[in-house]
Amino acid sequence: MAKSLYETLGVSEDANADEIKKAYRKLARKYHPDINKEESAQEKFKEINAAYEVLSDPQKKQQYDQYGDQMFGGQNFHDFARGQSADIDLDEILRSMFGGARSGFGGAQGGFGSFGGFGGMPDLDVQARITVPFMVSITGGKHSVSVSGQSFDIKIPAGIKSGETMRVRGKGKQFQGRAGDLLLSVEVAPSREYERKENDLYKTFDVPLKEALFGGKIQIETPQKEVSLKVPQNTKNGQKFRLKGQGVPDRKTAMVGDLYLVAHVVLPDVDTLDNELKTMLESKL
Repeated sequence: MAKSLYETLGVSEDANADEIKKAYRKLARKYHPDINKEESAQEKFKEINAAYEVLSDPQKKQQYDQYGDQMFGGQNFHDFARGQSADIDLDEILRSMFGGARSGFGGAQGGFGSFGGFGGMPDLDVQARITVPFMVSITGGKHSVSVSGQSFDIKIPAGIKSGETMRVRGKGKQFQGRAGDLLLSVEVAPSREYERKENDLYKTFDVPLKEALFGGKIQIETPQKEVSLKVPQNTKNGQKFRLKGQGVPDRKTAMVGDLYLVAHVVLPDVDTLDNELKTMLESKL
């Protein structure tokens, strides 16, 4: 279990109170704003004070030894503090986690008050991005997700669009027995077969010349099932056939869009035709 407060003071996890105090005093002298004028020194000085406030208090130290950096959502204290707003009060962070009064690091230099106010639980939600296969976005289904070392399946609702955010309960950071949520920003992968326009789908399908001229039936795979489409005589290239209710479900209204099948008339290779047919076509067309 990671315990970054010990690392901040440069002591081992089994260090005694005297060793912790000695390490703190050494670092505090090194990074005190009156001595060290570097911009990073002030932030470091505050972290040192925060670490000592916890590790010098037997009750807080016992809690921290039990939970470690899980108290900061699994992050080290430095990253946790930087992830909060620019005007947090590190004293308030510690109070919200451990309870009780301040241990005496008051003042602009000795304490953490220069950050302003912060209270309540830390933000335990985690944000991530996922790319959903096009067909799963249309029909819905399971999708595997890997976040923060965890792999699990989530249910993708039918009709989801790029730019939407999904909330997965309880898959965020953990803190004191509570868990945040996982917020997934969805990107839908493109499809070579389909084009989506709002809740309608468009698909191009091949029509042999014979069926285009004289009509016939063509088997076509759609997102829901295979259909037998009847094409009439004299079907033109680009002609559209509408399959009502075979498009994308609208997540708000529960209405379903349509599927438009766009004909692509396939001309035969003239070299494959027998000579008699070629001669007749040349004379009649």
